[in-house]
Amino acid sequence: MKRLLCALCLFAPTVVWAQQDSAERARVALAMLADASAQLAEAETARDRVRALTETVQAFEAGLSALRSGLRQAAIREEQLATQLQVRDEEIAALLAVLQRMGDRPSPVALLHPGGPTGTARAGMLLAEMTPALNARAVSLRSDLQDLQILRGMQTDAAERLADGLQQVQDARTALNQAIAERTELPKRFVNDPVREAILIASADTLEGFASGLERISVDQTAEAPASLAGEKGDLPLPVQGILLHGAGEADAAGITRPGIILATRPQAIVTSPVAATIRYSGPLLDLGQVVILEPQAQVLFVLAGLDIVYGTAGEVIDAGAPLGLMGDAAAKKRSELSTDGDDTGAERSETLYIEVRQDNLPEDPSLWFRTDKNG
Repeated sequence: MKRLLCALCLFAPTVVWAQQDSAERARVALAMLADASAQLAEAETARDRVRALTETVQAFEAGLSALRSGLRQAAIREEQLATQLQVRDEEIAALLAVLQRMGDRPSPVALLHPGGPTGTARAGMLLAEMTPALNARAVSLRSDLQDLQILRGMQTDAAERLADGLQQVQDARTALNQAIAERTELPKRFVNDPVREAILIASADTLEGFASGLERISVDQTAEAPASLAGEKGDLPLPVQGILLHGAGEADAAGITRPGIILATRPQAIVTSPVAATIRYSGPLLDLGQVVILEPQAQVLFVLAGLDIVYGTAGEVIDAGAPLGLMGDAAAKKRSELSTDGDDTGAERSETLYIEVRQDNLPEDPSLWFRTDKNG
């Protein structure tokens, strides 16, 4: 765990020079990771380890995002400096040529002007006026060259840290998978009858049809769902760090409109529960990939679709922030994982998570429940 903490500790000084927002995000991620490290050291049960490792993965994702953002800003600044220096090339070359010619001439000849003594005096005055401006240009040029060298060195160093961080977050995901496999003490409200569940999956051709039959497949129910979210509606965090790609009712790339929202996420991003809830279903469903359906209160369902790996089983009661699964990792994007091109624009976020909210089995705009105005 110390190795994980040390790796992210390197991120903060790297991003400070690039962008204040990135630096602040890195500091927040450091605090998250330090807290998760302390929790993991004190964890006595598999459930405690799951909680701590979940926060560890989230902290690494936040830190890596901040580092990528910083690298992108550095690349933009480097390009600006290179363009400025290229524009000055002709000016610098002409100045060097004049200085070389002045240096090659004997001193008495260099001081003579074709216009005689008056021309020589005027030329001297002009040269005296130009000298401070030339000195200022030289100082500015020297500063830009130094900045360019520093940026290139920092980018190389940061890229190495990013590669190391990616390996560390993968180690944390592996540890999380193991901890979840060892977790056995979650309370359960009910269990799903496997035969009824299989019949419902086979017969339902819409999400609405599947949701309407969920109550009929549960058996041995021990308690009811909580009555309400106690004022949390409209202020719930998104279950994954991502960018809002399509709002409710907006057509996706295939021209299909859905009542939910679509988030663009990075490969293998962790998905967590935004609120304490009961898992009503977990597994493959229709054409939605791996799906988790949460029941945060009676007659309300949160449908999270498009995961690659799902955790938990139907009937388990989970806390807010509990891990629900991981997004996939498109093979075509693996090579560009270290790239910063298009960062914060969605170009590197190759996975999509679909979120639908249903109340009384009728869809509601998820933006009425979740904070969708900020990118993760």
